[in-house]
Amino acid sequence: MDEKHHGVSVSTKEVDTAAQLAAGFSGNLDPEEALRIRKKIDRHILPMMCLLYWVQFMDKTTLGNSAVLGIEAATGLTVNQYNWLGTVFYLSYLLFEYPQNLALQRLPVGKWMSANIFVWAIALSCHAACKNFTGLFIVRFILGMCEGSITAGFLIVSAMFYTRKEQTLRVGYWFLMNGVAQIFSGLLAFGALHIHTSGFEPWQWFMIITGIITLILAISYWFLFPDSPTTAWFLTPDERVKAVQRIKENQSGVENKHFKKGQFIEAICDPKTWLFATFSAFDNVPNSLTNQQSLLVASLGFTDLQTTLFTMIPGVVEILTIYTGVNLAARFRNGRAYVGAIYFVPALIGIALVNLLPWSDTAGLLVGQFMTIISGTGFVLALSWLGNVTAGHTKRVVTNAIVLSAYCIGNATGPLMWKAQYKPRNHVPWAVIAACYSVCPIILLVVRVLLDRENRRRESEPSDEIEEYYIEKVTEGGKRIKVKVDKEFMDLTDRQNRDFRYVL
Repeated sequence: MDEKHHGVSVSTKEVDTAAQLAAGFSGNLDPEEALRIRKKIDRHILPMMCLLYWVQFMDKTTLGNSAVLGIEAATGLTVNQYNWLGTVFYLSYLLFEYPQNLALQRLPVGKWMSANIFVWAIALSCHAACKNFTGLFIVRFILGMCEGSITAGFLIVSAMFYTRKEQTLRVGYWFLMNGVAQIFSGLLAFGALHIHTSGFEPWQWFMIITGIITLILAISYWFLFPDSPTTAWFLTPDERVKAVQRIKENQSGVENKHFKKGQFIEAICDPKTWLFATFSAFDNVPNSLTNQQSLLVASLGFTDLQTTLFTMIPGVVEILTIYTGVNLAARFRNGRAYVGAIYFVPALIGIALVNLLPWSDTAGLLVGQFMTIISGTGFVLALSWLGNVTAGHTKRVVTNAIVLSAYCIGNATGPLMWKAQYKPRNHVPWAVIAACYSVCPIILLVVRVLLDRENRRRESEPSDEIEEYYIEKVTEGGKRIKVKVDKEFMDLTDRQNRDFRYVL
């Protein structure tokens, strides 16, 4: 088994779960057939991914809309307590991020996410019963615990079903649903303000309505969302084989349910893991604007009704910028870092406007505030890029956990800088945001330089003999035979597989 350049027999625990399907497949997949299968996958999973990302963002930002709907006065929240409710969500997210990723590797991905959405829906509805800071603290903690499965799960699913080029667009499409969520939640909050019932306030109705929407989605996910292309209910057995062959070019396989210590060590020793993590932390400190948006708009003198409508504008900005950003990155070969870096420039200009324009220039201050939303494209491109440059299922899971933990640290830290003494101009928080948005594009460009250098190194390496791998497979007649497996389904990491090339 240790002989080099000969047929190597390997345990099915070592190979990707797709290896059994792919074993013995001969010939090239017809491009038209591959396109047909991709369209079928798009029809069945992309709408559900977009829908869930829309709902999860709407749910976690209910706190911001509820601030306008009266939650602070009803529960006696101080400014510091309100900020802590934003922080505890991400502290919980951070605490459970690694266990969530481990569960996503060991358990069926779709079913695990469904269970989390169900608990999350109950916790969201329970917001309406909270009378004080303690109650809200508990339910926000539960929300953070459950949400740790969603983005990590989606990154895994995107890598399972799509090629590296396709992932950039698909990650962008489900992520831009954050913008749709802001528009929808703004309309929902506007409608809730018109609900007048005795003993039940608009913010409570808002929580109940969003909770019911989430509960319906949880049940739908359990029955409709697939766990992997090897078991997808909407694909025929033949289409499952072709779906697996379709992503062979990724050199990263589909999944492996066995935790590999070596891949864990490689993930934590890989410099690019920590560069992406550092980017994620800095880029998400400014994300505290999500819960501050309504308060910042209201501080300019707008009524509650006007504020709920104005908070829909960032949603429109986010949709347009993410859509254009991911399409530019997909169109221009090896341009992810450059496109991501460029999208931070308008955000920095917006911060300058917010700090330098006179307080009387309401329109200019609003425009500057909304321009900061454009930077979100950089994070979307970084997420999709991360999946494209990481191979080996355990390594991918661990890397996702580290980067999303850094995401939590940034999000948990951000709300703490919005202190009462900085109002109304908030120069200190804006200065911190400007510093973060200056560091982020530099990190993206450094990652690109390192990966490009590694690609050049691999191109200059002498070609090695092709090693062949075999697994044991049982035929329909019960006979055990050895079948050749392509290297792409050996669950090798991007470092182990010297044929792997990093996309730029």
